[in-house]
Amino acid sequence: MARLRDIVFDCAHPAATARFWAAATDGYAVAPYDDEELARLRSLGITDVEDDPTVLVESSRGGPRLWFQLVPEGKSVKNRVHLDLSAPDREAEAERLVGLGATVRDRYPDHLVLVDPEGNEFCLVGEG
Repeated sequence: MARLRDIVFDCAHPAATARFWAAATDGYAVAPYDDEELARLRSLGITDVEDDPTVLVESSRGGPRLWFQLVPEGKSVKNRVHLDLSAPDREAEAERLVGLGATVRDRYPDHLVLVDPEGNEFCLVGEG
């Protein structure tokens, strides 16, 4: 049976979007660059990890990885799939996420709809 391994985001700025999601989600961090990966990037003519076309964010708890990949086209319609985040204090978490670069798009009694800096929708619900 298949197991969820990666959630992949198409984006214009993979490094920045990866940093947003690493900061937004508990237990996730941008994967460190080792010498082999830096050499691979240099072989592609990339000398700054900020220009990396594919950036990995990993969970310290064994959750699915988040991949951010460069695509030439911009986002044009609503996401067909989105992530739902939960937090004990929904409003405080929304403020934190906005401070990281998210925007609150809609407010509902049981959840908020936000967008990340690239315009990807996600929901925020309270716990309990």
